[in-house]
Order: sequence, then structure tokens, then C-alpha cells
Amino acid sequence: MNRREFIKLAIGGAAAVMPNYGCSVDASSKATAERPNIILIMADDLGYGDISCYGSKKIRTPNIDALARGGLKFTDYHSNCPVCSPTRAALLTGRYQQRSGIEGVIYAKGPTRQTGIALEETTFAEVLKKRGYVTGIFGKWHLGYNVEFNPAWQGFDEFTGYVSGNVDFHSHIDGAGFDDWWKNLQKIPEEGYCTDLITKHGVDFIQRHKDKPFCLYLPHEAPHSPYQGRQDPPERLSGGRKGKKAKGDEITRAYKEMVEVMDEGIGRIVETVRRLGLERKTFIFFCSDNGATKNGSNGALAGYKGSLWEGGHRVPAVAYWPGRIKAGTTANQTVLGMDLFATMMSIAGAKPQAGMKLDGVDLLPMLTEGARLTERMLFWRYKKEKAARKGPWKLLVQSNQSKLYNLDEDLSEKENLAKVRPEIVKALEDELAAWEQEVSAGVELRA
Repeated sequence: MNRREFIKLAIGGAAAVMPNYGCSVDASSKATAERPNIILIMADDLGYGDISCYGSKKIRTPNIDALARGGLKFTDYHSNCPVCSPTRAALLTGRYQQRSGIEGVIYAKGPTRQTGIALEETTFAEVLKKRGYVTGIFGKWHLGYNVEFNPAWQGFDEFTGYVSGNVDFHSHIDGAGFDDWWKNLQKIPEEGYCTDLITKHGVDFIQRHKDKPFCLYLPHEAPHSPYQGRQDPPERLSGGRKGKKAKGDEITRAYKEMVEVMDEGIGRIVETVRRLGLERKTFIFFCSDNGATKNGSNGALAGYKGSLWEGGHRVPAVAYWPGRIKAGTTANQTVLGMDLFATMMSIAGAKPQAGMKLDGVDLLPMLTEGARLTERMLFWRYKKEKAARKGPWKLLVQSNQSKLYNLDEDLSEKENLAKVRPEIVKALEDELAAWEQEVSAGVELRA
């Protein structure tokens, strides 16, 4: 029986026991104790200028700021895509999202609702389970609505949250009008403000697994729409009824509160780690899944979510690990979300499985020793836009027109140098064409 058949059989049994897939757990308590914990926290639609340590004067984020002061702040960190689902596919698999066929958003409405990330894909959760880690995800999945694509089948021991692109923060109803709050393989309603619930379950997970290595993935909904604070009324009601939708200044007020409540929750997570004496053996990473919409701020960057201008995919990111990552450091090297897979493997002492091909690279030497990454070509593609990056040079292709920017000198992408440096344009166009041919070869497009 293959894995897909096993999953279908288990789903047919409704509440089947979660499978282990033959993962071997090290019996040595000493070896287990030496494996660092991993906490990955991801905001949703948080822009480059949306938090204090990246220049925001309107939104206060003291807890994220404290992580930056006590660790490393990235100035050139990028999501793999300027929208949700593809970024998450790349993060989970350590590969360009094109390889898994998740190049667009998996929408609540329409045909993509019936698809999701292939069960055959290997996630960082599956790799860490084989190293004896307990794995949990609390929050947003957005890689498949149907139960066969549930995180429970992708290496996560525990899942509480929602599978759609966004839910009402209070009623937990998705964009198509369906209830969307899960505990593992079952829909189980739970009252509460979405951001607070994610934090609550994260804290509980840490407390329950403090004596064993764990990987905690907290993909927040904030500050994605619908724009709702803790005390705001629901926008989506049962039976397809509509509640109150924020407008104008209400959005600005709610957006600020949403980010600040998330920051408050991050503070609770860090405080729990400290209180349990786990801080020096816990790697914490914070980032956003893509740039802000026009309701947020991308600072000096051009463009917004959904665009391959820098504002669509250059996002805030912070790494924190006392005793391993030097406090108060800044990294200006170009990093992508898919690099976290190899980095987590390195932290856990895991080795790639036979035949595993990762596009991301191990960031641990850079984080802990200040090592320089080997210069590499990096690529983005979303809808009709494409981009290629090497060093400071960025090729941006829009409507089949190539533009060239030197990001070291022109972060806001105001001066198109394509006519000045045609040789660089040609070299990057050739690299991009070769990558497109290679990365999509034999791949089933799912979204």
C-alpha cells in the first residue's frame, strides 16, 4: 500500500491514528536533549516597513524588536513568491514552488479548492520527525482545503488552525462561507480571536514538549484581511450572512492592532521559552510570507503584494538564538524562504535523504559565524512577471519587457539600467530561461 492509498483509507476511517511513516526515533535521551528546538513564526502580508525595527513609526512591535536586538536582522530576506500558497510550498519543501506545482494561490472558491501540495513532497516536518522531533503547526496552512492535504499527512504531529487563505478572526469562516477551524483531521470549532488562539496553542505545545526536541511552526493570519481587532464584530457569519466589514480609518486602526497583538503573542512565546530554561537551545526565526498590500507599508520599496517589485517579496526577517547568534547583528546577504529547510536540517543534524534535491542553502554558518554565502542565481515567477537576481543586479520582466536595477544603489527600483548594461540583461535573461525550462520540466501544475 502506498502512502496516498494509506491516507485515503485512514480518512475513510474518520479519526484514524496518525501514522509515523517508518520514522525512527533515537532512543538516547542524551542525543535527544542535544537537538536544538526550532520555532518558525510567520506573519501574513506583513510589509518591510510594518514593524518598528524596520522603520515603522505607527506600529509598535517591542517583542519582535527585542528578537532583532538580541539576534540577527535581515535586510535582504525574500519570500519565494509575492503571495501566500507558493511561498509556503517553498518554505516547507526547501525547493522552488514551481517544482511542486504550487505557483499560484489555492483559492477558497473555484477549482483550486480541490487541490493541494502533493502528498509525495517531503516537508521539513517529515525530515525532523525522523530525527526524533515532535512537530506542530498552529495557524494557517493554505496548501490544500480537502482533508487529504491536511498538515497531519505532511509530517506534523499536531495541527490546530485553518486550511484556507484566511478566515474571519472571530467566526473562523473562510472566504467561501465554510467553517474552517481544525484539530488534526477533524473540524472542531473553538471560540476566540485567531491570533490569540495561535499563541495559546503554541505556548501549550512548548510546555507539553519541553523535555524533548520540538519544531513549532506558527503561521499567523495577521495582518491579512479581514481587518479585525480583538473586539471588532465578525465580518462573516454562518449561513452566508454578512457582518460588519472594516472601511477607511477602521482598516488603519485594525491593521495596527493586528500587528501589535501578534507581537504581543510572540512575546508570550519567547517568555515561555525563557521561563522553561530553553532559550539557549532554541532557534527562533520570524518572517513574513510576502509584502504588504496597500493597507500596510513596504517602506522605501516599490510595489506591493502580488508584484515582483521588491515590495512584493522583500520582507522583514529576524533570527534569534542566544549563545549561537551574536546579538545586534545585521545580515545584508540575499536569502530566500526556501533556505530555511536546509538550515533547519543543519540545526537538527539531519542529512538529506537519497535523491532529495534542495534549491535552498544552509544559512547556519552565516547566522552563527558570519560566513559569506556563495554567490548564486535566484529566481521568482508569478503570473506574467519574472525576476532574476545575482548579487546587486535584478532583472525584472513585466509584459515581456526587461528592466534592470542595481539594488545596492537603487533599492527603490527607480532607475532602469537595461539600456546602459545590455550585457547584464542578456546574461540574466539566459539564466532565467534556463531555470524556467529546468524547474517546470515534468511538473503537474496544481495551482
